[in-house]
Amino acid sequence: MSWNQTGLRSSKQTNTSANYSFFDFVQKPIEIYVFVDPLCPECWSLEPYLKKLSIEYGRFFTIRPIVSGQLNTLNKDPFDKPRKLRAIWEKTAKRTGMSCDGDLWIENPVSFPWIASLAIKAAELQGKKSGRIFLRRVQENLFLKKQNISEEDVLFQCAREAKLDINEFKEDLYSDSAKKALQLDLKLTKEMEVDYIPTIVFFNQIVEQEGIKISGLYPYDIYVLVLAEMLQKEPIPSEKPPLEDFLSFYGVVGNKEISVVYDWTVAKTEKEMKKLQLTQKVERIPVKYGSFWKYIR
Repeated sequence: MSWNQTGLRSSKQTNTSANYSFFDFVQKPIEIYVFVDPLCPECWSLEPYLKKLSIEYGRFFTIRPIVSGQLNTLNKDPFDKPRKLRAIWEKTAKRTGMSCDGDLWIENPVSFPWIASLAIKAAELQGKKSGRIFLRRVQENLFLKKQNISEEDVLFQCAREAKLDINEFKEDLYSDSAKKALQLDLKLTKEMEVDYIPTIVFFNQIVEQEGIKISGLYPYDIYVLVLAEMLQKEPIPSEKPPLEDFLSFYGVVGNKEISVVYDWTVAKTEKEMKKLQLTQKVERIPVKYGSFWKYIR
């Protein structure tokens, strides 16, 4: 299914290769809608590819996360559901290399998932970039630390980690503005017939053409091919930043993310990160699968 773009702001292409493309530039030709559920392990597994796409081709596009998912059905089967979710998470972590600890659903289950989704929209009221960073912190606390992201204290901690204005965030959390924004996302999910999470939709904001929808996880090259089709030319990837710059920018990253971005084996990634650990530039985060690292600023 594809759609004509409507209501998207006009913009023009910016070619900036002197800086790293994961920094925010304005006026880009492509807008990418990423339909996500903060509790979805497949969405978490998309992170390495979104990072690489942003670093190599971020000068061509902006990312717009759309919060969707089955917000009201998670706890309808309180006895069997936790075991099923645990199995799904464990299987996804082993398959993708992005750790997500399924024990959460037994030890500290998320009671009201809609609150986490509402919190993401509240964070976005402080800017799209703030919203994206907050979403990432929510995912880290959920998948790596087994935190119940429907609890206010956990969400406030995520807001602090994302460097949001905490007082403003608290005021916005249950505000009409946040609720309306979430309803718009859910409406857009329905209108675009998104029935699988994650789904990515590419739009060209300059050339009038239909959007291209990709549902599920695909090899990285597929996303590049779609981007080239939308641009109507083959884009040249930007130079990758030094590893320390990458770590400094994102703060917390996994071995899988580093390996994908730099085209390294997991063994090479582990070797390079251990070097930085020895010089006390990073610290390892204890997780169930693989390795995650926190950059020490």
